[in-house]
Amino acid sequence: MSKRGKFIVFEGIDGSGKSTVSQMLYDRINRQIGKVHKTFEPTDSPIGSVIRNILNRRIKSDGKTIAALFLADRLDHIQNDQMGMLKFLNEGTHVISDRYYYSSYAYHVPVLPQDWVIETNKVCADLLRPDIVFYLDITVEESMERINKNRSFKDLFETKEKITTVRKNYLEAIEKEGKKDNVVIINGAQTIEQVFEDVWTATKEILGT
Repeated sequence: MSKRGKFIVFEGIDGSGKSTVSQMLYDRINRQIGKVHKTFEPTDSPIGSVIRNILNRRIKSDGKTIAALFLADRLDHIQNDQMGMLKFLNEGTHVISDRYYYSSYAYHVPVLPQDWVIETNKVCADLLRPDIVFYLDITVEESMERINKNRSFKDLFETKEKITTVRKNYLEAIEKEGKKDNVVIINGAQTIEQVFEDVWTATKEILGT
């Protein structure tokens, strides 16, 4: 029986660089170790597609419904017998996810109380806790600068007011739950190469290489 893979999560406010750095980590593990799967939330499942259409303002919805959809998408993301993360991990494949339940802790507050969101997502934590969570921390000003530079369209959460709230929520959630999930805060204001080196150093310890 193959050794279970490691579950690595990237979190951060919009523009933090997590998608870029998670891809860099995937490429490095794939090249040096092999057996690695990269994924993201919301997923590209039917539930995830509904979420994306809401975020892109194609479908109108409310915050509570969005939170419920994310939870449903996450449960399928974990357990799906074709593409679920547990399937890959149990086969000995390392899994890298761009976002997991800390995104819910950050983005669904104050529409819902953070403690309620944490408790609701406990069903996911009980099924699958990360081996490490990288939170790439940047300022709200840096976030807005990167978004305005790189994107022609902003989703529902990409306003200065909302990003300010989201960053505050992330740090509060990490304070409450971070030790359980081995959350590592990385200075995302560094060059992308420096950020990646910090991530790679910590990842090597998790992988035992």
